[in-house]
Amino acid sequence: MTFTPKPMSYDAITYEVQDGIATIAMNRPDQLNALDAAMERELLLVWDLVDADDDVRAVVVTGRGRAFCAGYDLTNGFDVRDRAVERGTEELRPGDIPRDSGGLICLRMFRCLKPIVGAINGAGVGFGATFPLPMDVRLASEHAKFGYVFSRRGICMDAASSWFLTRAVGMSTALEWAISGRVFGADEALAAGLVREVLPADDLLPAAYETARRMVEHTAPVSVALNRQLLWQMAGATHPMDAHRAESIYIEERAASADAAEGAQSFIEKRPPAFPLTVSRDLPDGTPPFPEPPFDRRRRNPSAG
Repeated sequence: MTFTPKPMSYDAITYEVQDGIATIAMNRPDQLNALDAAMERELLLVWDLVDADDDVRAVVVTGRGRAFCAGYDLTNGFDVRDRAVERGTEELRPGDIPRDSGGLICLRMFRCLKPIVGAINGAGVGFGATFPLPMDVRLASEHAKFGYVFSRRGICMDAASSWFLTRAVGMSTALEWAISGRVFGADEALAAGLVREVLPADDLLPAAYETARRMVEHTAPVSVALNRQLLWQMAGATHPMDAHRAESIYIEERAASADAAEGAQSFIEKRPPAFPLTVSRDLPDGTPPFPEPPFDRRRRNPSAG
């Protein structure tokens, strides 16, 4: 599997790589990092760059300014069809159902081959609360707030969050948050398991980088990619046999690999491993284990055509 990133400049986000960790920061601080068409496009395409760059071992995602993300930019209303055309990622025909842009972004993050750490520095409501859900570890500033406010805006949940949220906090908590649409603080998010740790604002990014380093230090990049995908995709499996089948395939391939030889030898020699294989060239065939199902653009009402 190879990813060929499209050449692009970044206006609504920033992207930096240092010491093996990429930092993606939403960069509309005057608008509280509200999601507009430019940010939608950039947050969707940046993951191809992450997956293609073997110098990137992990990703930290945060927001510039005092907010993480204030949800969708509603300055011009909420016309999903116009937004889909404006962001330039879809071709729509009459009668097509536009794909939710938050869902496009979060499904791409779901397929990412590098671990993702969320550093939630301030308010995250609407998309700002659903966007972190496909991240592997979520840390929050003590000033962070969350709100699945869709019921209060007259719309429904976005970003595939009806799948992700229950897996993060359980059904009862997800239902209460999503139905009430109320905004709650970082301590409640911590108690429910939405975030792993709440930190003083100045400690948030250093803790996120340290978390990212611990995830990739002394680990094989290809194994990290496989294990991330196995855990996320098996969260929706109907039987443990699905996991057993997928794991058996990859155990067979990895056991005969140069990475496995290096892992055993470095253990015997009591030294840090130097794994030779890379994500860009050496992923086993079929990674991720299962293809993404097709998106059905037809309306469910048969009379609608």
